[in-house]
Amino acid sequence: MPASKGTARSADRAPVTTADAANRRATFNSVARFSLRMTASALAAYFLAQVVPVPLHGLWAVLTAVIVTQASVGGSIRASLEYVLGTFVGAVYATLVSLLVPHGTAVTMGAVLALSIAPLAYAAARSSIFRVAPFTAVIVLLLAGEFSQGPITAAMTRLLEVALGGAVAVLVSLLIFPERAYGRGKQAAITALERLAHAMPLLMAGLSKESKPADLQRIQDDLGAVVAAFSTTVAEARHERALSFTAKPSVGPLSRTLLRLRHDLVLVGRAATAPLPDTLAQRLGPPIAATGSSVSAFLAASAQALRSRQPPPPLAPVYAAMDAYNADVAAVRKEGLTLPLSTSEAERLFALGFAFDQMRRHLTDLQRCTGNWTAV
Repeated sequence: MPASKGTARSADRAPVTTADAANRRATFNSVARFSLRMTASALAAYFLAQVVPVPLHGLWAVLTAVIVTQASVGGSIRASLEYVLGTFVGAVYATLVSLLVPHGTAVTMGAVLALSIAPLAYAAARSSIFRVAPFTAVIVLLLAGEFSQGPITAAMTRLLEVALGGAVAVLVSLLIFPERAYGRGKQAAITALERLAHAMPLLMAGLSKESKPADLQRIQDDLGAVVAAFSTTVAEARHERALSFTAKPSVGPLSRTLLRLRHDLVLVGRAATAPLPDTLAQRLGPPIAATGSSVSAFLAASAQALRSRQPPPPLAPVYAAMDAYNADVAAVRKEGLTLPLSTSEAERLFALGFAFDQMRRHLTDLQRCTGNWTAV
């Protein structure tokens, strides 16, 4: 019994392959390079702050360099721009409030803090660009007196150090083991396609045998995580395009296609929450299995095409399997075998057909996107 339970638990996990080992090595190398870049950013900001006269030995410059150093060049650029802009807004607004509202007592200082933080917090809740603005306002208002600085001087000092730390982080990301968001996005797309390929037959198995809802939910959560991981590289890659000297395909179309395919598998999972009635399973089971296998094979081959920069795989086997399934469904309906179905059974059969129709379109988009990525 324990062995069978262990086998059941591992049934939804992809087998370890050479590609998996390569992915793990690539992840380790990426993490190691990121660690070195962050260390270099902190040290460079610290020593540069010794040249530029700033308070606290460049504390805010070093902190900024560490905070905005990201895993890719595009990520560092995006984080630096947002951090500098948020600091600017927070510093300017807090300075204006400080100059316009007297705050010689603890009570009036509390009022100034409230007037400064409340609107900036609202802006931060609406956009991540202003996330650091309330924090900056507090620094400008409370630390200015600690160094005998006026609010304007405190704001200028804060802006100088943040700009210094952000510039250092971007330069280090460009010069020391630079890692492009495009490359990270490609690896994330490969991982997502491999997970989608592995999940397809597991989800469709619910049409022929009972599946545990917890197992199905775990598969769907895993797919959502890997597709989201690729989506996060989209904005980073946009910031890199201005620094790229070679033409790179946009990550947007591939990101949208993977998200749509993930939604298709959600539909498949909902349709496969219970086995088909025996009368339908005998007729539709083989074409359903063939369709699932062809889709899974195409997704896996697309991942391999991205990895090896080869042309995308053909879609003819997928089209043929889906056409055969549609023909069998039409024959089953013509024979009246769908009439005894309950409402839920009919809805699940309709959902499966709709998922296949959507998947056909999205796999066509995937083939085009894969061709664009492997052509450069």
